[in-house]
Amino acid sequence: MTERPPRRQRRLALGVLLAAAALAVAVFPLRSAWWGGWILAIAEAGIVGGLADWFAVTAIFRRPLGLPIPHTALIPANWELMAARVGTMVGSRVLTKDYVAQEIARVDVTALIARAAERLTSRDFDVATRELARWLAAEMSPKAASDVITRLRDLLLDRPLAPALAAALQMVRRHDWDQRVVTALAGSLAEALDRPAFRETVGELVDDLLARYRERMGVYPRFWIGVASLLGLIDRERVLSALQAGLRQVAHEPAHPVRQRLMEAIGELPGRLRNDSRLAERVEAAKRDFLATPIATRVIDDTAAALHRTLLADLERPRSEVRIWIVERLERARRALIADEDLRRQLDRWAKARVLEIVERHHERIAGFIENGVLALGPEGAVRLIEEHAGDDLQYIRVNGTVVGGLAGGLLYAIHLLLRLL
Repeated sequence: MTERPPRRQRRLALGVLLAAAALAVAVFPLRSAWWGGWILAIAEAGIVGGLADWFAVTAIFRRPLGLPIPHTALIPANWELMAARVGTMVGSRVLTKDYVAQEIARVDVTALIARAAERLTSRDFDVATRELARWLAAEMSPKAASDVITRLRDLLLDRPLAPALAAALQMVRRHDWDQRVVTALAGSLAEALDRPAFRETVGELVDDLLARYRERMGVYPRFWIGVASLLGLIDRERVLSALQAGLRQVAHEPAHPVRQRLMEAIGELPGRLRNDSRLAERVEAAKRDFLATPIATRVIDDTAAALHRTLLADLERPRSEVRIWIVERLERARRALIADEDLRRQLDRWAKARVLEIVERHHERIAGFIENGVLALGPEGAVRLIEEHAGDDLQYIRVNGTVVGGLAGGLLYAIHLLLRLL
């Protein structure tokens, strides 16, 4: 609970008022003398001025002496209107586009960027990257991961896959990540085949592929495939088990022929994706067909989970390749910011333009936000807040009222005496 403001100023105001009252009592017997009447007039006027200002100051916050006097306790009675007016004033008259433009024009963003870039080091980037990765890993809930997968599917459907796939494969090859990607993909698919739901979905896909393959074959080969199926030589479970065993071998054997062929294909594929329009069309068709099947979500989910685990494991290593890659880019950007003054000016203009856009776009929201903040205080909270920040000055008003009232009373009595002499 917030404490009330110090009472020292209140005691001072009350002390001055009581001093005026004591002075009036002391000189009352001497009022017949000109000087006694003059001092009594000063004291009486001071008492009237002090009491009037006490009433005025108290009426702002509460009812004086608890009496239901009209137009008192102004803040508690009008705090909702006050909140609306404060919000309108700040949001519509203070935080205007012109005012914000003038204020941010005084901020030298280029100098701030240069100083910040000079103080940062590669170690700072490394520590920040590691901590950010840990935080993301801890905050990534299953629902958030599911939302990411859904958005990834929408993105894949909306944009051509071939150019993005070619760029991604080139980056993977350039940083020697292709071995790890193949290991993660093969390992995650082999692991996923242990789950009944995923295995059933893949089994249905295998049955569908075998059926399509038989339709394209001649009568004689189709006959022998049918015989092999009746004898149990071609069976869904056999195919799935062989597929799972093969994936595990690919994941654990660096010299596996399939892995080597995949490495070669990854090296050749970027150029083919960019130059072969028919291949790009087939990739788009395969993408649409694949994303339309139930297996797509499970495959993407399992692949993302495997890559997530691989990425986290790499980030925790003392010589993390991903972390080194990120730190190198950040260090390169830091040096560019230090050396390139034109780049800093561009960032300065961009940052200030974005601030103006935010103020202009959310102008009404700012006023509403301030109004809601004042409303949340409640009448007692509003009174306490104003007393904490302006209470001392208001108490000095009482002191000034007593002093100025006394001086005014003394001046009027002196004029009265002068007129009597004349």
